[in-house]
Amino acid sequence: MREGIHPGYKNCKVTCACGNTFEIQSMKEEMRLDVCSACHPFYTGQQKMINRGGRVEKFKKKFNIE
Repeated sequence: MREGIHPGYKNCKVTCACGNTFEIQSMKEEMRLDVCSACHPFYTGQQKMINRGGRVEKFKKKFNIE
């Protein structure tokens, strides 16, 4: 590796809109996020999965086939 061409990593303080803070390593010293793993619905289990069905199932249901 050549010396002096790679950016330096620093400890970065990450702050989420929900108030959660944690540290990572980045080229920036501070980051602000809208959503993190502590408040995102997918990670907290609040996400609702809707089984919408496919086109074939909708057609069969509409015309009472099978």
